[in-house]
Amino acid sequence: MEREWVVEESVAVEAGARTLYAAVADLRRMREWSPEVFATWIRGRKIAPGTKFVGFNRIGWRVWFTTCQVTVAVPGEAFAFRVSAFGAPVALWGYRIEDIADDPSAPRTRLTEYWEDLRRDNRGAAFASLLGKVFTGVPAERRAAVNREGMRATLARIRTAAEKG
Repeated sequence: MEREWVVEESVAVEAGARTLYAAVADLRRMREWSPEVFATWIRGRKIAPGTKFVGFNRIGWRVWFTTCQVTVAVPGEAFAFRVSAFGAPVALWGYRIEDIADDPSAPRTRLTEYWEDLRRDNRGAAFASLLGKVFTGVPAERRAAVNREGMRATLARIRTAAEKG
């Protein structure tokens, strides 16, 4: 089986684009959505391109952290960040938000979460892959499958919260 380098999942949500953007761009709430993230530390209060933060993650008994930087922050449209470990590029995570409502009085939005593995074609790729396996217990070749499952859980949690209002 060939390794997957990019994964994306989408869900339709009965909520507006601004509501969904507010959920994904509030990095302190990531622990509510993601099955791996249990805390974030954010440098500063404003979330904008260039904002740096640390994500604290766990799978079972394994705990690790990553350093991240927001790359895209367009309210109601898109949010993304790059992840690195000890200076080595690891991944790009992001969300695209698209209005799909047929009826303007009933908001309906497609929320897409995507991930791109950056542990290839760069100086730190092998090191980052080794760190990933040691700290997470997931070999690089299986990371896409694990992330796909996590994305489905994340999107379901966001949809539930957004639809409750």
